Amino acid sequence: MSTTTVDPAEIAKFEAMAAEWWDPNGKFKPLHMLNPCRLDYITTQIAGEYGRDLNTARPFEGLRLLDIGCGGGLLCEPMARLGATVIGVDAAERNIPVAKAHAAQSGLEIDYRFTTAEAMAAAGEQFDVVLNMEVVEHVADPLAYLTACQQLLKPGGLHLCSTINRNPKSFAMAIVGAEYVMRWLPKGTHEWHKFITPDELFDLIRNAGLDPVDRKGFVFNPVTWGWKISDRDLSVNYVTASIKP
Repeated sequence: MSTTTVDPAEIAKFEAMAAEWWDPNGKFKPLHMLNPCRLDYITTQIAGEYGRDLNTARPFEGLRLLDIGCGGGLLCEPMARLGATVIGVDAAERNIPVAKAHAAQSGLEIDYRFTTAEAMAAAGEQFDVVLNMEVVEHVADPLAYLTACQQLLKPGGLHLCSTINRNPKSFAMAIVGAEYVMRWLPKGTHEWHKFITPDELFDLIRNAGLDPVDRKGFVFNPVTWGWKISDRDLSVNYVTASIKP
């Protein structure tokens, strides 16, 4: 693979956990818990941008969607069920056979590839929607990576990007809490200095040639043991939407 942003040390972390993607009580338990909240935001943004009715059986029929850093396919599969033509790519090679096997068991046609955003952009691939969820904090060069995401979009296309804020609270919750106290993730999964503030991400998105249009927080409630979308609280996990002019 020809690339400028893949960090081999980051890829190795996820290669080591590849077999556990679909275990809701395994190392990806936090993503399984967050996934309904992520899907709510993603589907609402896509429906709004493309005028689709989420009450229909396959509202995203005719849309070509790319999930970068697809892992085992936790987002690809629901997008395929909603009618999108889905391509999932990951720079961690061991994730791809896991994703393919699970899609086959689920009776879904998803095009999974061991490749990178840069390689796909260089090949001239184009999409209506690019999902870039919990990836930008793991790459070596966020601006180059986001520029590749922009190149992969058709004019007017939608880019959805989530990541983790950088502040004392995010260190306490995303690293100390998730990795050391709750042990939801292996120690060292995240590096606090790679976290990106919402303002920094908006600047990166603009410099990559995209127009930011929305940002929301994903907030964990320890009482209900669930996640919700917040208009105000972007202190730890958050998500952004942007459009290619």
